[in-house]
Amino acid sequence: MTAADGADEAVFVRRFELGGDGPRVAIKDSIDVQGYPTGMGCASFAGAPPAARHAAVVRTLLDAGCRLVGKTNMHELAYGVTGINRYTGTPRNPRAPGRIPGGSSTGSAVAVALGLVDFAIGTDTGGSIRIPAACCGIAGLKPTFGRISRAGVLPAVSSLDCVGVFARDLAMLERAMASSDPSFRPRPAPSTAVLGRLITGGAPTAADAAVDAALGAAGLAVLPIELPSFTRAFEAALDILSAENWAAFGALTDDASLGPDVRARLLAAREVTPARVAAAETVRGALRAEIDAALERVDALALPTLPDVPPTLEAAADARASLGITARVRQFNLSGHPALSLPIGDAAAPPMGLQLIGRRAEDDALLALARTLTAGLARG
Repeated sequence: MTAADGADEAVFVRRFELGGDGPRVAIKDSIDVQGYPTGMGCASFAGAPPAARHAAVVRTLLDAGCRLVGKTNMHELAYGVTGINRYTGTPRNPRAPGRIPGGSSTGSAVAVALGLVDFAIGTDTGGSIRIPAACCGIAGLKPTFGRISRAGVLPAVSSLDCVGVFARDLAMLERAMASSDPSFRPRPAPSTAVLGRLITGGAPTAADAAVDAALGAAGLAVLPIELPSFTRAFEAALDILSAENWAAFGALTDDASLGPDVRARLLAAREVTPARVAAAETVRGALRAEIDAALERVDALALPTLPDVPPTLEAAADARASLGITARVRQFNLSGHPALSLPIGDAAAPPMGLQLIGRRAEDDALLALARTLTAGLARG
């Protein structure tokens, strides 16, 4: 499928050309680009003035010689994971038409999957890079929290949100990281590694089977790992996200143009008490310590990105019910560890994602290990 098929409709909310003659890059519309409004995929931002300056990551990309080609569509207010947007339109998933493209960094993922750009920039507060990467059959990295500056990114305050990157392969993903963060240096791929297969509980799904098959085919050592706080961390991350989003966007609930799914989530977020947030922070500390301890035994944790195959557009119409899509991703926003989604499985089947979790601040080691794993898959 190519852009000529019309599948790029609703991918970009604004096209332009900025910068040098390097890789073509798309920017999520929650990130400031000087001279253009930051629309957040939301009618409430329709009258937003042009940004007065570039976000820090945009400035870094331009300094690296990248060619910025436009701002991409997103789930409204970055507060949803399906990518369904009744205001700006829903980009079609080029890898699985009829299934969700994923969100909230929807257009960035679809632009990469279609080959409209070499790499794209998104943000990830609860899976918003890894979910669309898995849905669209590409690679997506949520870096260590704080690794890439959030200056000039909405919402302005978040203890969960990370600026990250999408690409079709690991070589370009590493180039995207180096272009976004001058401190990033690719490492040589290790000759061997030990992976910790994270046991998440529940009945095995097609996603679990695909991950286990991929790990077996890669030929790396695998140990089972359990994190006692993993299940509690899901709700803890939601409570913190809810409190922070209510502080950032709660005033918009009086705006009749706000999407009903986002309004409902914001009104529910209003009910999160300071006591719940304090309890969630306790879980955050416990989970972070458990992951750090596990990563002293193994080189990375491995688990499915999505609990199962991406849902259909019809099944995802209930936005609240769709939060279950994030059951295996948002814990790593809470902990702050780098998290990478890689495409796996049969190209003729619905897309699947293998998620790898690395040590904090060792994003370079995580991507190097991923090269070792994908080389093993290619040999297998």
